[in-house]
Amino acid sequence: MTVYFIGAGPGDPELITVKGQRLVRSCPVILYAGSLVPAAVLEGHGAEQVINTAELHLDEIIELIRQADAKGQDVARVHSGDPSLYGAIGEQIRHLRRLGIAFQIVPGVTATAACAALLDVELTLPQVSQTLILTRYATKSDMPPGEELHDLARHGATMAIHLGVQHLSRIVAELLPHYGLDCPIAVVHRASWPDQDWVTGTLADIEAKVSEKGFRRTALILVGRVLTAEAFADSALYNVATEHLYRSPSP
Repeated sequence: MTVYFIGAGPGDPELITVKGQRLVRSCPVILYAGSLVPAAVLEGHGAEQVINTAELHLDEIIELIRQADAKGQDVARVHSGDPSLYGAIGEQIRHLRRLGIAFQIVPGVTATAACAALLDVELTLPQVSQTLILTRYATKSDMPPGEELHDLARHGATMAIHLGVQHLSRIVAELLPHYGLDCPIAVVHRASWPDQDWVTGTLADIEAKVSEKGFRRTALILVGRVLTAEAFADSALYNVATEHLYRSPSP
């Protein structure tokens, strides 16, 4: 028996991996985060049990897994996006190790990747930004030392900020000293879902634009010069003068 922590992707049911889809369709027990995973991701399953865990607490989820283990049944534990990012799988894994229950993690497409695709941008451009910081805005729990937003903003790198749209004014205030009023920013609501929507602007005007849209939750904030950059160097990878393992330099 194995518990498979499966990344369902950002919302579009076609963005789950082939492996993830195969496991969803073959496991006799499915536990899925119904508040963030669309039902369409589960289409074609033949499971005996399909349980939405949105209203369950951790102990109840672990008990369901323990019951499946006792029956020798594999479990598809389906999370949104990639389960390794804000998926709360660490606490589940800790219990599974204590119980001696086998598990595997199946990666998924992240919300950040879906947002970049929607905005038609590359998040790492030569001479603009070669670093992407994935973080969240702390409200209910403190961030570790050195990981407060103003600490991370000092790098000036491309940043993806989860769970922050309700606190956009505070986020803008912390970013401004390091990015400047003219820095591009985008707020994307439910990327890849049928009702996806987004707004782009600068740190100077994004609050008004988001207020007009009415975004209150399930939105990702992307900030950085890469969002509108046009002046940047070509990468060395495809440069005609660059020699590497697969290509000799052109004469």
